Parts: sequence; structure tokens; C-alpha cells
Amino acid sequence: MNPVWAQRREEVWNDCSVSPDVFTQMVHRLGEFVVPYQHALETEVSERHVHLYLQGLLSDLERKNAEKIATFVDVERQVIQDFIGTVPWDHRPLVTVLVGQVADRLGAPDGIIAFDPSSFPKRGTHSVGVKRQWCGHRGKVDNCQVGVFMGYVSHHDHVLLDFRLSLPEEWARDEQRRQACHVCNFPRQAAVLLTL
Repeated sequence: MNPVWAQRREEVWNDCSVSPDVFTQMVHRLGEFVVPYQHALETEVSERHVHLYLQGLLSDLERKNAEKIATFVDVERQVIQDFIGTVPWDHRPLVTVLVGQVADRLGAPDGIIAFDPSSFPKRGTHSVGVKRQWCGHRGKVDNCQVGVFMGYVSHHDHVLLDFRLSLPEEWARDEQRRQACHVCNFPRQAAVLLTL
């Protein structure tokens, strides 16, 4: 590495270091912020796991995957893995809470709802909705997922409200593939609509 860049990198890194004391009040505010979302979850078990997951996300762990977070909060890896990805829970009540908070705190007469598609390059075939398709991120047809994002935008602020992954026709028709990735509650009518 170039010695000048190494020195500059060290300076930038030192500027980024923040004392944990700075975050004390923020953690308290985040704890209050999470309460309505916690109550929107369907089960007591899920409510309890929100705090464990947040502890891991706010920690100084280098990698914040299910295994590292579980070790950090001293629970079995599967507990966090299930909470993140496999335990069935409905996200819509959480979005309802978020929309209410955005309206109360950021709502403005000039506010609009904006929709924006975006793609995410992926390797392999097992991520939900992945296929060779137009990948705007790379500017060509490539292996990727496509999502549609809904945000609130006003003259003063903006915030992401919700998003959905696009499900290509071959995924809609392949029940076994969907079940393997936990996309199980997919009505047959939707598969027909996606093929029209």
C-alpha cells in the first residue's frame, strides 16, 4: 500500500472513532423507539428476540450475522437465525407503526410517496427471486434480485417506508424452489397473474 495513503487512511480512521459515551443517550432513545414495533410483533418470543438482535446490531462485532450475534448475546445460533429468517411473522403491522411515526414526525404538505426499483447483483440460484435479468447496478443483464422500494419524500426530509422483492415468473411457477427459500404462502392466482 502507498505510504501516503496508509497515513491518510489512519487519519480518517482516527476521525471515525467515537467514544461509547456518545451513544449512551442514543441507545436509550432507540430503546424507546423500538417499543411500538416490539408490541406489533405477534408473539412474546419474537418481542424478546428483538432486543437480542438489536444488541448484536449495535455491538462492535466485526461481522453481524446470526452466528456472531447469537454468540454475543449468549443464545443458540438457531434462535437468532429463526427470528431473522424462518419464523413466520407478519411485517405489515411493523410498516403500519413506521408509517404512523413518519406521518407524525416528518409529514409535510409537499410530501409524496415515491417508488423506485433497484437491483442487487447475486451469485448462485438460491436467493429469493434471483435470475439473469436487467441489473441496473451493473448496467447489463446479469444474475441479480430486483426490489421495489417505497419511500416518503418532502422538501425537508426522506425515509424508506417499505420494499418488496420482485418474483420472476419461473419462481412463481416453481413451488419446490419457493418452499426451499421459505416463500411458501404464495397464492396460485398470483403465479397466474405474474405470467400474464
